[in-house]
Amino acid sequence: MEKNFAKLLDENLDTLNFEIGKLITGVVVDLTNDWVVIHVGLKSEPIIARNEFLADEAEKALEIGDEVKVTLEAIEDGHGSTRVSRLRAMHDESWGKLEESLSSGTIIKGYITGKVRGGMTVDVGGVRGFLPGSLVDTRPLENFDHLEKSFQEFKVIKLDKEKSNVVLSRKAVQEDINSEEREKIFATIQEGSLVSGVVKNLTDYGAFIDLGGIDGLLHITDITWKRINHPSEILTIGEEIELKVTKFDREKSRISLGMKQLMEDPWENIKDIYPINSVTKAKVTSITDYGFFAELDSNTEGLVHVSEIDWTNKNIHPSKVVSVGDQVDLMVLEIDIEKRRISLGMKQCVENPWLKFADNNSLGDKVKGEVSSLTDFGMFVSLDGGIDGLIHLSDLSWTESEQEAVKNYSKGQTIEAVILAMDAHKERISMGIKQLTEDFFETYAADNPKGTQVEAAVESIQDDVVLLKLKEDIQGKIKLKEFKDNEPKEGDA
Repeated sequence: MEKNFAKLLDENLDTLNFEIGKLITGVVVDLTNDWVVIHVGLKSEPIIARNEFLADEAEKALEIGDEVKVTLEAIEDGHGSTRVSRLRAMHDESWGKLEESLSSGTIIKGYITGKVRGGMTVDVGGVRGFLPGSLVDTRPLENFDHLEKSFQEFKVIKLDKEKSNVVLSRKAVQEDINSEEREKIFATIQEGSLVSGVVKNLTDYGAFIDLGGIDGLLHITDITWKRINHPSEILTIGEEIELKVTKFDREKSRISLGMKQLMEDPWENIKDIYPINSVTKAKVTSITDYGFFAELDSNTEGLVHVSEIDWTNKNIHPSKVVSVGDQVDLMVLEIDIEKRRISLGMKQCVENPWLKFADNNSLGDKVKGEVSSLTDFGMFVSLDGGIDGLIHLSDLSWTESEQEAVKNYSKGQTIEAVILAMDAHKERISMGIKQLTEDFFETYAADNPKGTQVEAAVESIQDDVVLLKLKEDIQGKIKLKEFKDNEPKEGDA
């Protein structure tokens, strides 16, 4: 063993070129936990910190007798020592490999260490390189996180040793691989094929899947049977998934994929699972201005329209009633299998105050309430159960004009009225105030049918008309010309 070791030293030391900054080959002659002693053919044997060999020992533990390349930094320095560096040798070796890769187009391996503005940093044997974001992949990627802290293959596209500038391309390697793998995949793939792939990129409209040399598109509507706002709700970059080929265009090199197609279609027997008018628990998943969506199960979601939230407040914003994540009772109102839509109702799970009011009251009943609002056509009155009834302007007074009559009322005023009409299903209640009193005109007309002679006092004369007071609050009129020569005066009977 000693003879062979000595022979090894002699063979290697005969070829040494002792020039500062050059790569030389040495032999490990001693090892400790912290230091490595190297014999390079000089009087002194340089000592190197063992941590400079971490990259070497990641593949194989260092042993006495191993040949190692080091860079000569000083020969017999002022302290009588020779200095060498393994790290610098690795760096120099890496530059050599980078130059060869640039000239020949060969592939090199590197470790992606992190993200920087515009791309990523790559460690190639101790040399720091830059990977531009546009050269990370064959398709533009919004997120590079799945590549960080991983070994990848690259091509060198730009090199400047003086400025320590190294630009790499992963895209170039992918394009080479894709051209070869594409033909292999195209030879076996067809619509309906089951394939596996890795989630490569996520966009608003879907996910790009690496099928091992070519990308396929998984549209957002083909990820799951339920509605989602973004693929990231289901998928993660770097995740391996099983898929079905839904469409394949060989000429355009396009592959459409489906994930939900591998699951049972929940809409096939949806009406059996959720019968119309059945009540079920659901989880609020999102809120909009027009309602909120609720999840019935992992693959089924329905919409509660704003009009189906509350019996009495039609314009209430959903966020004032529910929050995302709430568990609520909902009634199934309608199912459209063709459009894959389920309409749900929240108010239907509590007693309908309109039906309750109709059950407890009849036409002609007197009710009390508070004026809730005044409009151009009447006023709304709050009734029991939080519902509103409408009193039209024409039902305020028998004698006063509509404009005068409405001046007698204000918001918040408590009034009494008579129920004139009810339609609980259309949520309408009509009421009147003048109906609380006798209709003098109707009574007078009944007591004095057409042709009856009556006495009246002249109230006023206006142009060619004489206005007569027939009875309290009842007025008549006669054209002035009918009096001929006997023209009346105000106050005449």
